[in-house]
Order: sequence, then C-alpha cells, then structure tokens
Amino acid sequence: QVQLVESGGGLVQAGDSLRLSCAASGRTFSSYHMGWFRQAPGKEREFVAAISRRDGITNYADSVKGRLTISRDNAKNTVYLQMNSLKPEDTAVYYCAADRRAVWRTPSRTENDYDYWGQGTQVTVSS
Repeated sequence: QVQLVESGGGLVQAGDSLRLSCAASGRTFSSYHMGWFRQAPGKEREFVAAISRRDGITNYADSVKGRLTISRDNAKNTVYLQMNSLKPEDTAVYYCAADRRAVWRTPSRTENDYDYWGQGTQVTVSS
C-alpha cells in the first residue's frame, strides 16, 4: 500500500554532511510515525531516529544525538535525515520506515512496530 523511496546517500569524508530524503506514496502519510534505521556491513539493523505524525516529537539513538536530525514535511509526503559531523562509524545502508498504528505519542525505536520499509540508500564515510 505504501511505497517509500530513499535518496541522498553518497560517499563523503569524515566531518562532512549529508541530507537523506524519503518520499512516501499515498494520502495517509501524516497519520504515520516515521523512522530511520541503518545497517552497517556485518552488523544487524539498528534504530537511528524517529518522528511522530504531526507534533514533531522525536526519538534518537544515543550514538547520533547532536549530529543527526530527523524532520518531516507532510505536505510533501517526505521525511528527512540531516546528517552532520559524519563519522566512519556512520557508514551503512539507511532505511526509512513507516509505523501505521502510531500508538505511542513518542515514536517507536523498535523495528517490529514499523510496517513499511524503503529499499535503502548507501552512506559511506571515509577516513
């Protein structure tokens, strides 16, 4: 029902910035909590950040607080991840995901709470 397409990944050097985008199909985008997850080579997928449907409530992994910022534009059916001060440890495939139920006011950091997933975009941070 919902298609998510990530973009904006690339190859950068440590300390650089990137902004990832995730475009969603459908007319119910504003009813979903949205999240970003990532999977590094040889590691399990992990939570990065999430944002609530309409109130701008956010949730961040401790490892990215102060460096990565999630935001959304419901008029454009798009969620963003602004990535600053990138580190080699940030190298991963980044996925956006949608939580239809959005049962909690604070968006979930648990994979199983998300129903729709994009195909991912590669972020590589050198040095």
